[in-house]
Amino acid sequence: MSRPLLYLDVDGPLNPYAAKPERRPDGYSTHRMKPQGWMAQHGDTPPHRVRPLRVWLNADHGRRLLELGELYDLVWATTWGAEANTFISPVLGLPELAVVRWPTMHDAGPDSTFWKTRHLVAHAQGRPFAWVDDELDAADRGFVAAHHEGPALLHRVDARLGLCDADFAALEAFARALRSPASEPR
Repeated sequence: MSRPLLYLDVDGPLNPYAAKPERRPDGYSTHRMKPQGWMAQHGDTPPHRVRPLRVWLNADHGRRLLELGELYDLVWATTWGAEANTFISPVLGLPELAVVRWPTMHDAGPDSTFWKTRHLVAHAQGRPFAWVDDELDAADRGFVAAHHEGPALLHRVDARLGLCDADFAALEAFARALRSPASEPR
């Protein structure tokens, strides 16, 4: 069996954007960034007049993701696209990662699923995967169970907290269980 993929979303799991603006979570530092997606939301406003996006990142997540990289192939699965390699990877100390290219974004998914779900199932091509995102629910799990041939872990992360110890433990346990021939986690 090939190594599983670990699909990483930025906003929510790595950037706890839903935390109260005046209360940055412990371990996070504030970064101001102007990715193209952010700039595009401001239309014809001159770039120097666009306020940077506030992004909270925890540098320790880079180390922990690199440790998971011993078990997984890490892949950006975010609307940041390739800009995650430009803006997020350097702060976290990650190498350049593969990036899911979205054929469409923000179109409603089938069966009330999150718009990313069907694209990640297609991208995985039956390969085992774990996916961390703040938008996952039972409809996404059902869709993956019905349309993906391999084991999958859809792990919802609280966008107020970002990735926590329990999240990293769940990801590690899933990958280690895949190495055991007797288990087929879903």
